[in-house]
Amino acid sequence: MSDQADNRAPYAQIAAHYTELITSGALEPGSLLPSIKNLAQEWKVSAATAEKALRKLRNDGLVRGIHGIGTEVLDRPAPMSSGAQRQDRGRRTGSSWGDGERSDSHQAAVVPAPADVAQALDIKPGTDVIRRRRVYRDRHGIVAHSTSWIPARYAALVPQLTKSERLTGGTSLQLIAQATGRPITHRSDTASARLLTPEDAELLELDPGKPPTDPVVVMTAKFVDSEGEVVEYGVDLGGPGRTWRTESEIPQ
Repeated sequence: MSDQADNRAPYAQIAAHYTELITSGALEPGSLLPSIKNLAQEWKVSAATAEKALRKLRNDGLVRGIHGIGTEVLDRPAPMSSGAQRQDRGRRTGSSWGDGERSDSHQAAVVPAPADVAQALDIKPGTDVIRRRRVYRDRHGIVAHSTSWIPARYAALVPQLTKSERLTGGTSLQLIAQATGRPITHRSDTASARLLTPEDAELLELDPGKPPTDPVVVMTAKFVDSEGEVVEYGVDLGGPGRTWRTESEIPQ
């Protein structure tokens, strides 16, 4: 049972605890969760609260109930995160990684801005921009290939943005905000689906000659600071079979 205090409802805390265990691989597929009675005793909550936590896990597709046996952990890829969700996670925890995730293949370069990137960053096509790439993975494989496009002027303020390694001291947005003294105050997000191009397939470490025929999720996020300057444009290309999920509490 987690000792971490938060303001979530007890059922949400229980569900979050087991979500982390499942998505990190600590609870393997086929494992059985405690019964409602045992959950209630362990977490010192009512049976109704314990049942609500298990119901949330079922609704999230992480477990299934088997009559006469119990609640079984399912084997399924975790959903991908959008750039906005990674920003939120980084602000809360200091890391943009999701449960059970890690990142690798960090690459950085200063390149001419493609037309779509130039439009998003409000600059002329061909203007120098910083392109940062990395791959997010979990135990199922690639969650998403993520690219951050950042105006080149920030390279002088945050030199490590141009280095092909994982950033230290915060996310790119946090480091830029610290260097400029201007917080990120606005963001806009898009979600779409598209068929993989050979270039997309290569980024996802697939055979570019035989890309999957099913579409993948593509998320974009544009971040603006308190002075109205576009600081970053992010594009997340979801791995095959990945979905995008978001949730929020509904006021009663």
